[in-house]
Amino acid sequence: MTRHALPDQMIQAPSNQGTHEGYMPGFGNDFETEALPGALPQGMNSPQKCEYGLYGEQLSGTAFTAERPERTWCYRIRPSVKHSHRYEKIDLPYWKSAPHIPEDVISLGQYRWDPVPHSDQGLTWLTGMRTMTTAGDVNTQVGMATHIYLVTESMKNEYFFSADSELLVVPQEGRLRFATELGIIDIEPKEIAILPRGLVYRVEVLDGPARGFVCENYGQKFDLPGRGPIGANCMANPRDFKAPVAAYEDREVPSTLTVKWCGQFHETKIGQSPLDVVAWHGNYAPYKYDLRTYCPVGAILFDHPDPSIFTVLTAPSGQPGTANIDFVLFRERWMVAENTFRPPWYHKNIMSELMGNIYGQYDAKPQGFVPGGVSLHNMMLPHGPDREAFEGASNSNLGPEKLENTMSFMFETRFPQHLTEFAANEAPLQDEYIDCWSDLEKKFDGTPGKK
Repeated sequence: MTRHALPDQMIQAPSNQGTHEGYMPGFGNDFETEALPGALPQGMNSPQKCEYGLYGEQLSGTAFTAERPERTWCYRIRPSVKHSHRYEKIDLPYWKSAPHIPEDVISLGQYRWDPVPHSDQGLTWLTGMRTMTTAGDVNTQVGMATHIYLVTESMKNEYFFSADSELLVVPQEGRLRFATELGIIDIEPKEIAILPRGLVYRVEVLDGPARGFVCENYGQKFDLPGRGPIGANCMANPRDFKAPVAAYEDREVPSTLTVKWCGQFHETKIGQSPLDVVAWHGNYAPYKYDLRTYCPVGAILFDHPDPSIFTVLTAPSGQPGTANIDFVLFRERWMVAENTFRPPWYHKNIMSELMGNIYGQYDAKPQGFVPGGVSLHNMMLPHGPDREAFEGASNSNLGPEKLENTMSFMFETRFPQHLTEFAANEAPLQDEYIDCWSDLEKKFDGTPGKK
């Protein structure tokens, strides 16, 4: 049975997958879903004639010869070539792609920003994107970019897809709806969404103004990390990822489709909504994930583990064990290690770490790293707790302690992250951030037994 929505809204079928209406559980599953009964062919992918006069079309996210091809068969009102016409180049000046290395910007350093404020200007998903850093090269499909989005207006008869990248979206304020070719995803703070490369969608504001973070992944798509000795449980469980059920629009109205391709933006005019997939099956789809379902693991006797233990998703590179991107989550958790300095220790490493604060207080930086804020510690640059955090952790009672009211994340990459002009000159940079380590004291005097 099909549920019909109000005019000009999506038509969506109820889910029969044993979860709440609108989503199917599982990560990387071969899903199948239809918004009209019988729209999905059975036993084959490309029948001579599809039901309802639909067109069969395959969306491929990997090469045909990949070890495990990722592809989805779509059965749509019009083939995608009818949603593509002559393209005209347009400018979205705040959305940058790698390589982007401004000559007058210094990326070498430890940086932190206050939340990027909302403006009085009406901003959509496209016009409200503000690139903070870029890394790698979008043309060779390696590396990433990080963005802040500021959205106050819904896209109306406007649609978008990126041929360059998949997008990992981390809301910090407000609620958004992603009306995609394959169904509807609603997200709010404490959730994330993944939008695959090539997927067409429209972004609507459900509760605004909306602000959040985006990791634009140029390389291999995000996957669950290998668990090794951890085994099958904890961390991010596959069942908690949700893919949308089929939904479609059959609206013949003048519309605009914008495409991001090799770092440039192009626009084409079409006469209908491109969100016209009535049924689909496959393993290449958008999904959402509730960060509150992430079950962290850690030390239960002594020593502080590497932050990689908190990896939610990883995008592999060509070098085994070294990610193109890791998405790492620091959420509420118990601290119980004995005789151990519990916050992150001082360190420098090969990875470049951009952090964002979703809500609450981060344990290694009690002051200054506020919700909506961002910090950047580039490859091989030292960083760690400020004096307050160091002294507190060095002298505290080491009984069991629960970190509460905290949720921060890290976009970590093997590549150096270069600041954009916006990050250097317009975003609210904390010029005094580097000084948070200036009052760390020399404690060494050569006396045996002194601590």
